[in-house]
Amino acid sequence: MNTKAAEELPAVSVIMPVLNEERHLRTAVRHILEQEYAGGLEVVIALGPSTDRTDEIAAELVAEDPRVRTVPNPTGRTPAGLNAAIRGSSHPIVVRVDGHGLLTPGYITTAVRLLSEMEAANVGGIMHAEGETEWEHAVAAAMTSKIGVGNAAFHTGGLAGPAETVYLGVFRREVLEKQGGYNEEFIRAQDWELNYRIRQDGGLIWFTPQLKVTYRPRPSVRALAKQYKDYGRWRRVVTRYHRGSVNLRYLAPPAALLGVLAGLVLGAVVHPAFLVLPGGYLLGILGGSVVEGRSLSAKARVQLPLVLATMHLSWGFGFLTSPRSLARRVINSTAPAPMTQAAETN
Repeated sequence: MNTKAAEELPAVSVIMPVLNEERHLRTAVRHILEQEYAGGLEVVIALGPSTDRTDEIAAELVAEDPRVRTVPNPTGRTPAGLNAAIRGSSHPIVVRVDGHGLLTPGYITTAVRLLSEMEAANVGGIMHAEGETEWEHAVAAAMTSKIGVGNAAFHTGGLAGPAETVYLGVFRREVLEKQGGYNEEFIRAQDWELNYRIRQDGGLIWFTPQLKVTYRPRPSVRALAKQYKDYGRWRRVVTRYHRGSVNLRYLAPPAALLGVLAGLVLGAVVHPAFLVLPGGYLLGILGGSVVEGRSLSAKARVQLPLVLATMHLSWGFGFLTSPRSLARRVINSTAPAPMTQAAETN
């Protein structure tokens, strides 16, 4: 790209909230700095109160490259870290990346081009899950399949077009400032909630399979169960906070959980015929595992049914047990804070 064209490209701020990310942080930042983007680039890492070597690694990255700096995020909560990083950044395009997300080549260049071409408020693409262990390979297969996560395009792919939400996102700064950034009450589902407000305000959320971010799945069944329980818990908050935002895909996991539990109880107390409900669910995930696990190793294939059941039932449990008091707290909270500049630590 010639110098004149490079000068016309908007500068980009990449924001990254991190907490206990020593395993992936250096690689994630390297994938950002190695982007072949001819415009200006900065990386702002919001540091939560990590108990591993995350802060030490971040300090090394700051010392190694002047484009990298950090800001504090004392609460460790993702939306607070995102807002702190936004306030600590300065460029007109804001790219969200997580500490365990790896940008694929050309990601920023493509996203900036599409923001302009589509006159979009936010563009994003696919959460491309890739594992490093056999368990993570199984989780990645589930997270990129319709039986695992439904028909969400940012998980399973699809045609480019307007969307409810996208993975992470690349925003125009003025859109974030107008919306007041992320609602810090949403510990999870903050992306969906922000994109809902943008859409309600007339902004376009654009999905394209051209954009991919490599995602590292949770490394254990316990961590996966907590992740999906939190997803379900906070999705219920979103449906109570923004009336009319629920859809059938969100109701499938709680329906599956209720069906399994009802079948087990009624099968034991009333008649064994009711066991067809949990039996049907079990056959469904076993059959789905055969189809989705064809490219996996034997060990990963064996673990795939457990992965699917953990994702579905944990999400359903979180949705069904999400307390109304949590939604009331969010509803009664103040509006998102203005996007004023924050003090930097580096």
